[in-house]
Amino acid sequence: MAFNLQLRSFRTALAVLALPVVLANAQAASLDQIKSQGFIRAATANEVPYGFMDAEGKAKGIAPEVAQAVLKSMGIPEVQWVVTPFGSLIPGLKANRFDIVAAEQDILPARCQQVLFSEPNSSYGDALLVPKGNPKMIHSYEDVAKSPNLKLAVVNGTSHLAFAEAVGVPESRLVIIANNADAPAAVTSGRADAYAAVEATVGSLAKVNQRLDIAQPFSDPIIKGKATRSFGGFAFSQGSEELVAAFNKALGEFKKTDDYKKILANHGVTEGSIAASLAKSTADLCAGK
Repeated sequence: MAFNLQLRSFRTALAVLALPVVLANAQAASLDQIKSQGFIRAATANEVPYGFMDAEGKAKGIAPEVAQAVLKSMGIPEVQWVVTPFGSLIPGLKANRFDIVAAEQDILPARCQQVLFSEPNSSYGDALLVPKGNPKMIHSYEDVAKSPNLKLAVVNGTSHLAFAEAVGVPESRLVIIANNADAPAAVTSGRADAYAAVEATVGSLAKVNQRLDIAQPFSDPIIKGKATRSFGGFAFSQGSEELVAAFNKALGEFKKTDDYKKILANHGVTEGSIAASLAKSTADLCAGK
């Protein structure tokens, strides 16, 4: 793309002039400052069920609801929410546009180099949508692979298709559908025996159709010797170590309560995944373990 040289030079000059201001404003607020002002600035990405704003403009979802309970227990009664695209969450933290991200971001080594993560708040993986009662006792991708009579529905181009192929489900027993909305009909009609998708998606589909269930228990697919499971956490700016430590302490206490389990269960997270959130530490996840 061609650029006008004078305009480009002008923008560069503006950026240079603005740099000291940006750097000055990029310092993370301390825990004492946040408590003194009585509120914290938080961002979410408007992705159901992880974090979103409802019709009344209230922050809902796994991350915002847990965050609000934890922050309240820390003596921070007010959360000022902003919705931003997922890709802008980390840049926004680094620019000090908010103090915490509540969007269940996967704790990954590359992200750990840019921001500080809390201990995992949730663990999420795939799940299977099956007929009520799971009559064919399907509990994993591998169950489908080893039974020559079972068919699995997947959305074309997704990781779930790749997982099914990786564990040995043949192409002849894959039912390719266009989107999640087509899944209930595929399963209830018998065209497919199960549908594979992200756990929260499967949970939401089962919740609104009395003829369907989420298969429980469910075993994560083992791909190249490793279970495919993600761990979501809250993100903070570099330099917020004191705030993160206090948040982790309060989060650990809240995760022992029924209120914590209720929040996750209401958004389609299974008991197995709630328990799995304790299986990894942020230190291990940031190290790629």
